[in-house]
Amino acid sequence: MIIDPQKALADIRMRVQSDLTEFLAAQTRYLGEIGSELIPVAEAMNSYLLDGGKRLRPLFAYAGYLASGGSDDDAVVQAVASLELLQACALIHDDLMDASDTRRGKPSMHRHFESIHRNDELSGSAENYGQSAAILLGDLALVWSDQMFHSSGITPSALLRSLSVHDEMRVELMAGQFLDIHEQALATQSVARSLKIARYKSGKYTIERPLHFGAALATEDSHLRESMFGILSDFGLPLGEAFQLRDDLLGVFGDPSTTGKPAGDDLREGKRTVLMAMTHDRADAHQEAVIATHFGDADLDLAGVEAIRTIIADTGAQAHVEELIEKLTMTAMDSLNREEIDSNAHALLSELANVAIRRSI
Repeated sequence: MIIDPQKALADIRMRVQSDLTEFLAAQTRYLGEIGSELIPVAEAMNSYLLDGGKRLRPLFAYAGYLASGGSDDDAVVQAVASLELLQACALIHDDLMDASDTRRGKPSMHRHFESIHRNDELSGSAENYGQSAAILLGDLALVWSDQMFHSSGITPSALLRSLSVHDEMRVELMAGQFLDIHEQALATQSVARSLKIARYKSGKYTIERPLHFGAALATEDSHLRESMFGILSDFGLPLGEAFQLRDDLLGVFGDPSTTGKPAGDDLREGKRTVLMAMTHDRADAHQEAVIATHFGDADLDLAGVEAIRTIIADTGAQAHVEELIEKLTMTAMDSLNREEIDSNAHALLSELANVAIRRSI
């Protein structure tokens, strides 16, 4: 039977949401039993995890599972839903490291707990309280991710064979995060280094590794599993890089009502993205001087944002990144024309690629 990929993805997304809601309800009760002081923690985590998010990582993981011969399974849906908790860990810590004020249109976790400290007139530093809370809640999300995965109800053999991919995904995520902060500290621009960061910080962890995770859950035969890993990498790696490049564009040109971040937030943070590296490669002396004046200025106003946006466009960097996104996406889509991937899984992966890349500026 030929499926409607949009309806199928919507159904999986709802099931992921339901599993997260049930898991978090149990954890909320447990935290409440420890002490009433933890109620704000539970409330913040519930809001953070349930009030938004595209669920891309669970969706890619489940698509990888189906593409590798898996049949619909509630336990597998719960296992892949645990990736949302890993994503929460990454985002909470990322916002803290970047000193971001907002996430999805709401205060970032460290800012939220700063506000709690001030509103409750607690002693000490509100900023330190917020930062400490964000570190702990990010760590809690990481623990919960393991807990939800291990208690999902998948078979012991599926759990065992998927653990190595699960671990690799987390190591690569942390490696990418460190590469990102190290690049900021270097205060230089390199297209090659920025592409590497994009691959490890976002591309592999958002698309390729979730696909592998799903394939590992589906396939007992080690040779078939390795074969599917290769096929899914041919799709996931270029698509993952295109996904991050789209994020680069959204971080500069994105509409705040869509991104949930202030206009030009990546410029205030001085993000060493592929987009900015390409701009530096093309900029003349005057344009470099303007960038040096505004880039990384935490108090950058809209006029300064617009000045850098104009340079990015005028140098051709914006158009070049768009072209690169298109080429990478086409490479990914072409890789799906394999007999090992049935038509329904092909349709799901194609629709997911569209969701990941066609995000509006």
